[in-house]
Amino acid sequence: MAAVTVLPVSLSARFKGSFAYFTVKDRLPQILTKVIDTLHRHKNEFFEEHGEKGVEAEKRAISFLSKLRNELQTDKPVTPLEDELPDAALWNQYLDYQRNLANGSGELSWFQSPWLFVECYMYRRIQAALAQNPPIENFDVFKEGKAQNFFESQEAVIALCTYFQELLKNIKDLDEKQLQQELFKLLQVSLWGNKCDLSFSAGEDSSQKSSPLQSLENLLPYIVVNDMEKIWSLFLKAKKRNTEKSNVRVDIVLDNAGFELVSDFVLADFLLSSKLADEVHFHGKSIPWYVSDTTKHDFNWTVKQLQSANHMWMSRCGINWEGNLKKGVWVYHDHMFWTLPHDFSSMAGVAPDLYADLQKSNLIFFKGDLNYRKLTGDRKWEYTVPFHQALNKFHPAPLCSLRTLKSDTQVGLKPGQGEEIQASEPDWMKQGKNGVYKGIS
Repeated sequence: MAAVTVLPVSLSARFKGSFAYFTVKDRLPQILTKVIDTLHRHKNEFFEEHGEKGVEAEKRAISFLSKLRNELQTDKPVTPLEDELPDAALWNQYLDYQRNLANGSGELSWFQSPWLFVECYMYRRIQAALAQNPPIENFDVFKEGKAQNFFESQEAVIALCTYFQELLKNIKDLDEKQLQQELFKLLQVSLWGNKCDLSFSAGEDSSQKSSPLQSLENLLPYIVVNDMEKIWSLFLKAKKRNTEKSNVRVDIVLDNAGFELVSDFVLADFLLSSKLADEVHFHGKSIPWYVSDTTKHDFNWTVKQLQSANHMWMSRCGINWEGNLKKGVWVYHDHMFWTLPHDFSSMAGVAPDLYADLQKSNLIFFKGDLNYRKLTGDRKWEYTVPFHQALNKFHPAPLCSLRTLKSDTQVGLKPGQGEEIQASEPDWMKQGKNGVYKGIS
């Protein structure tokens, strides 16, 4: 009989003093308060667009969210979803599954449940507050913050677009070693772009004020797991293996809009321009999620903002990227699985169509902390557990996580490495200051 793998316990707010506890106790209520405030501030806009119906809908949504905040703060049971959105049945099945796992009472409350589940559940309930209150059901409560983050990162966006357009002039003349160096540089920019996360800062300013290109050397020591050489080898292997009839496909599972998304676009364009890849597939969120996560609107809006910018290189990037989308060498997807509470080891069972699509990829980049948490099941792993073990059989294709640390889970470290960092920096996993490129072939 095959041995049963015993998984470590899930991160949860029931562990007082943990980052999960701090998040559920302080950060999630702050985010809900900001959402309620955003709806208040748009009252006149709702009236202008929809008349009294818009104002009534806003009041009902605020009432719904105020009740939700109270449930969270008083550790009430997590209740089934009552809306009729396409994913409601899957959510409620997952709620039943978690109830069955819960020891004793079978009741799930905000502080006693897995952190990943209740955090995702809060964002899904925010969506329900709007979906159940037409005519404001399509309002993105996080749109303003995402746009602000983009505009406040202008200096960094200009520097990155300028660097990239200069690079493109000579890209055909670069030898293999130079190509590798440029790939590593843009991977690092994409990694450190992940620091711009509004859910981590509870909606406070987290824009990229200056060009990260200037500080890459200084940031290298903060990369705690660096598999960039493996990523390079994967690209070389894919190019050798694939004939002219078979395209090299790279997938990027996106995280934040704003500067991080621009850094992902630059990486994607570099992969095409350098002939390391033939097509790039982006995966975003189908509903507003984790304050700053990229939706289809954010994706298209960002390309249009760059196109219409009065800076030559920003505009050139935007025009080229619009062209990539039209030609079909860039493709955007937003499967509903990405906004379910399941970790990725459940994907093959819950979303077999998505899993089958990812199997067509030569390399998948998973951006950011939430994707890392879902890759590893958001559990209290020992630092030295191998990444492939924490993935719990999730392996549609070679994959790589690019993530700055903003939560209590980290695997794939060398013996003693985690303890050594912890001794000098007790909060090293919660500051967004350390980074990871973790790949698996």
